[in-house]
Amino acid sequence: MRTTVNKSNLATPQALNKLVVAISSRALFDLVESHQVFTTQGVDAYHSYQIANEDKALAPGIAFNMVKKLLALNDRDPQNPRVEVILLSRNSADTGLRVFHSIQHHGLNISRAAFTRGRSTYPYVSAFGAHLFLSADANDVAEALTEGFAAATILPSHISSNDNQQLRIAFDGDAVLFSDEAERVFQEQGLKAFTESEVKAAKTPLSGGPFKAFLALLHQIQSEYPTESSPIRTALVTARAAPAHERAIRTLRAWNIRIDEAIFLGGLDKGPFLKAFDADIFFDDQTKHCESARLHVATGHVPSGVKNK
Repeated sequence: MRTTVNKSNLATPQALNKLVVAISSRALFDLVESHQVFTTQGVDAYHSYQIANEDKALAPGIAFNMVKKLLALNDRDPQNPRVEVILLSRNSADTGLRVFHSIQHHGLNISRAAFTRGRSTYPYVSAFGAHLFLSADANDVAEALTEGFAAATILPSHISSNDNQQLRIAFDGDAVLFSDEAERVFQEQGLKAFTESEVKAAKTPLSGGPFKAFLALLHQIQSEYPTESSPIRTALVTARAAPAHERAIRTLRAWNIRIDEAIFLGGLDKGPFLKAFDADIFFDDQTKHCESARLHVATGHVPSGVKNK
């Protein structure tokens, strides 16, 4: 049986003092029209199309606002940048020129990239020492998760107008921040058994899920600022409800990780609450919750845990 190591904890030297995020060009920019050319007309037509439009900047994509706010964290202390964003693209270097022109057009401080000309990009997640991988390619995301990295498939989503400068990131709990050990009980034995199990284990911390290390790095950056003026705000948005809430709270306490808001929904649709939180992005393992969320905010599906087997 293959052993999975949480490699997001095994930072390379360049990642020790900063949060490194790897993102695909289709997650960063709106490449719907370009991708349609590729799928309907083929590689050669796509190549010609991108070169013909090389000087036409691409519009922002689903994860653009999140990336822009992440990079803005560096403006607070230019001598000690806290974040680096790496571009990973299945474009060739030739067709990728349009992507780099778009990066410059939008004023994004992104200088490192890998263009793989159709090959999977996920091997470069490790090479760049990334702590988070965002892509529109579900296969690349699944491979990265299997290797132990925090990763999510960026879904077509409604991006709500968000004028505040604060970066707001929301997470589901089980199979995202936490392991899926509790979710397995729910799926195999039902709600009653799940509740009884969680009450019994209320003081036993859950194991970490794929996004634990990423949240810990966000917490590390938050700790550098007074709570009332932090540039980052986080939220746990979970289908759990009392009395199963206690174990989640105690788990975060045991990890010594700050979460700013905790919303226990007991099965209600998550979308309206994520809109109320004004999330720049939300991560969840369950398709039904992602469908609700993406009507309101940028959403990343995390194909982790028992619901995705």
